[in-house]
Amino acid sequence: MLQRKFDEVVKGYFPNAKDAKDTSIHYLGKMQIEHDLDISKVLMATSVCSDDINVPSTTFFNVLFGPFIMGGLGGLPFVGQTGMTAFAHHIPDEGSAFIFYGPHIGITLDGDLGKMYRPRQEETGNSCGALMLALSRLQDGDYTPVIKDEDYQQMKLEESLLPYRDRILNSKNQAQEITEVTYEIIHARIHEHLKSCKNEFHVDRVTLLGGIIINTDYGLDDYFDARNFEVIDLRSI
Repeated sequence: MLQRKFDEVVKGYFPNAKDAKDTSIHYLGKMQIEHDLDISKVLMATSVCSDDINVPSTTFFNVLFGPFIMGGLGGLPFVGQTGMTAFAHHIPDEGSAFIFYGPHIGITLDGDLGKMYRPRQEETGNSCGALMLALSRLQDGDYTPVIKDEDYQQMKLEESLLPYRDRILNSKNQAQEITEVTYEIIHARIHEHLKSCKNEFHVDRVTLLGGIIINTDYGLDDYFDARNFEVIDLRSI
């Protein structure tokens, strides 16, 4: 009953979102049946936020090798070209590569976006914490992130979001919009790194699945709003 109520709340913001575990099964099936990929030889990489709440979101983690972790705060692929090259070199012989990417956002049963109840906590907390922190700083018109070693990832995340400040602040729902923008940034960078590192892969095809993870209450299934599924022929990029 509670899961059904969450379904209504989630789809009020993300109409195309589906149960994350069902989504995993669906796309694993597409990889096997439509693209003739051997799932037993697929190495998975993730470019999702390092937040612990994202680990149980999908069944990919239980089926595929890996993950090779590309993502840091907000889900940006902070490992860069070096990380993409390392991933390319780790793929099983005669195997394939799969990259799962995107930001995440929490939601409560009351429809409070950017918040969630975490395990064994009585009060709601931010999700994604890094993005909600970035949003609070972008709301200060005088704020400009200063890159510093002791908080490098958060500052680089905010620097990446800065060109979109007006779009985010002028939107109907700022928490949702900053998440949408972050997805676009991650999507673009994954493709850029793939293109620049394509000669490092000893396989011809790489599968990508990008979207937004929607975190619900502890003990309930998360949702995933898929935005991009493609099997890229590296010889054509």
